[in-house]
Amino acid sequence: MAESAWRASDDHPLDNAVWWALASRHAAMAHALGRARRYRSEISVFAAVDTFDAESWQDLAELVGASGTCALFRGAIPNQVPSGWVQKGGGRGRQMLLDIDQWAHVDVAGVRQLTAHDIPQMLDLVSITNPGPFRSGTIEMGRYFGHFERGQLVSMAGERLGFDGHTEISAVCTHPEFRGRGLASGMTRHVAAGILERGEQPFLHVAESNTDALRVYENLGFVERRSVDVALMQAPRDLTRR
Repeated sequence: MAESAWRASDDHPLDNAVWWALASRHAAMAHALGRARRYRSEISVFAAVDTFDAESWQDLAELVGASGTCALFRGAIPNQVPSGWVQKGGGRGRQMLLDIDQWAHVDVAGVRQLTAHDIPQMLDLVSITNPGPFRSGTIEMGRYFGHFERGQLVSMAGERLGFDGHTEISAVCTHPEFRGRGLASGMTRHVAAGILERGEQPFLHVAESNTDALRVYENLGFVERRSVDVALMQAPRDLTRR
């Protein structure tokens, strides 16, 4: 892997992954206005701007709509935001890239690709495990895979953001009653293997507080590239341009 991919530089696509996904692989899923983009609401809550300044914040406000909400997700989000914007939630996370030299062999049996038919079970599993934002149309963002037992989806993982030779692994989750069996590791490895077969770099994001997941990913060979900010933002009620 090129050394530049590992550095937190604020000018690599990985530092503004949502923006670059919406500008390339997921352009057909995007609503755009000026210097702001967001996913269609049924697909994802994520939105992005190219850089943070007054003009881009205004474009984003108009794109989201008065008092509308969106999630911003990038290397760094300013602490000071324009008047009228309200942060409703958020936190810090880590961006991790797979180091192929440390790639661990972990398999799980009985994995199949998920389809629209599986969305109700996917949403049920997400509601129990809370792996991050996931909506009925999220499955359109990439390939998702699941492990079933007696017809029940008990573990899954899939592909979310993607651009320029990079694909993110996301929605890694296992039902609490089936944890401790290596399913999360196996599902993550299964998705990563498919990404590598396409000649792309697997990456993922994990909350800093999720020490169990961090340990799983580190054992698989993922290494930290940088910290990231996530912020759930509510747009101003008044969208009058200033």
